[in-house]
Amino acid sequence: MPAEDGTEAARHPRAEHVPGAGRRPEAEPGHRVPGGDPAASAGAGRAGARGAALRRFAAAARRGRGPRVVSCVVLLAVAVTAGSVAMGGGRDEGRAGAAGAAPAAVAGVLAGGDLGAGIRSLQAHLRAQPKDFGGWATLGTAYVEQARTQGDPSRYPQAERALERSLALAPGNEQALAGQAALAAARHDFTGALAHADRALERNPYSERALCSRIDALVELGRYEEAAGAAATADRRRPGVPVFTRYAYVRELRGDVRTAREVLRRALDSASSPGDVAYVATALGQLAWNQGEYGTALTHYARALAADDGYLPALEGRARAQAASGDRAGAIGTLEQVVVRSPLPGPLVALGELYEDRGADGDRARARDQYALVDAWTALARAGGVEAGLDTALAAADHGNAGEALRAARAEWDRRHSVHTADALAWALHVNGRDEEALPYARRATATGYRNAAFLHHRGMIEKAAGHDRAARRSLTAALELNPGFSPLGARAARAALKELEGAR
Repeated sequence: MPAEDGTEAARHPRAEHVPGAGRRPEAEPGHRVPGGDPAASAGAGRAGARGAALRRFAAAARRGRGPRVVSCVVLLAVAVTAGSVAMGGGRDEGRAGAAGAAPAAVAGVLAGGDLGAGIRSLQAHLRAQPKDFGGWATLGTAYVEQARTQGDPSRYPQAERALERSLALAPGNEQALAGQAALAAARHDFTGALAHADRALERNPYSERALCSRIDALVELGRYEEAAGAAATADRRRPGVPVFTRYAYVRELRGDVRTAREVLRRALDSASSPGDVAYVATALGQLAWNQGEYGTALTHYARALAADDGYLPALEGRARAQAASGDRAGAIGTLEQVVVRSPLPGPLVALGELYEDRGADGDRARARDQYALVDAWTALARAGGVEAGLDTALAAADHGNAGEALRAARAEWDRRHSVHTADALAWALHVNGRDEEALPYARRATATGYRNAAFLHHRGMIEKAAGHDRAARRSLTAALELNPGFSPLGARAARAALKELEGAR
């Protein structure tokens, strides 16, 4: 579906949707990676790190109450399960060579059904046909999707092993290279993702996963013009929902909300499976919410949840729109459902801020519980090989240690120069009292035309602290006019700062 200039992109920070998230992970079929098992030493190190992270997570869980305890226990159990390898019946010796792709029934389940069931089917297939390099590639990619959608970074080492097994059986096969690109992107190694995607595309220029991973990597590296070109190429070669949504996000980053909305509407019209409907409707909801159109956002989220009532991004989006619309109780109830199933930093911080905003008895302690879980999740993510600097920087700047926020933001900026990392570094510098140094990064975060109220709020607060009162009034006013409910605490701070600026005129 080409748009006016033929480019496409995904909404941040998302890969292709594979329905069936939220179910209990299955254990990986046992295997060794041939050639000396290069993952063994790294795996041992990660196992130790994972053990330490789990202890940290458990400590955070003990401080929690109610649904927060449940969410900790769920992720803890998932991580422990994923850390053990179930040794099953599959050895390479004496088996006939398999085809380069998983059985059609399994591939169909992964593409449009129950992800957990698809993984179980693949595991059974690979026990019987352990030389099926395509099956191992599909399994590895399914683990990546499972980790991403469930907030379970302990699945990434399993994905890595499965993909390495595929490449050991068939060196340079495109399916595994594309899977490695998706894995690297999920771990926030976007330079690696780009390299893997380019290698996969040398083998198969029409690989949808590699084309999409290439766009994602360029977007996250802040190379937006190249991302637009990559999306145009993907649109010519493999038009479809994953490419269309990436186009919309590239357009949104450049301030072209109208085109982004039109492309997403056309993508929704073309969506056939419930998973695709939920995915695209949620993207439309996010776009509407970013523009302060809360009623429209709630309508899109309702459509997404009608297609898939357990789709977590739609539930999280609905909660944010509920809060912005004044339904704080509904928002808290919805976010509590989300963090029970997927305790990721975004919903944890959002829930903590809603507790703070409500201010009932015990709410301050409840909020602290959420922020403690963000720190514990970050430790688990790092144990799974994820570069979690951006999550750490943003959470720590507002609800943690200012020095840690700055260290994490600087490390992330050293890896990539996106608008999101520029905003995070600007805000981390601000909370450390270094506003003149922060200002160029805040300006860079808003320079592409991307309409983001949180970025404008951060810029305005930095301008105010640096003594640029007129500019601060413009930025803070723009933030509140664009999306007055962008954050319960941030919007309150923006209004207070504006009142102070107006009083000083």
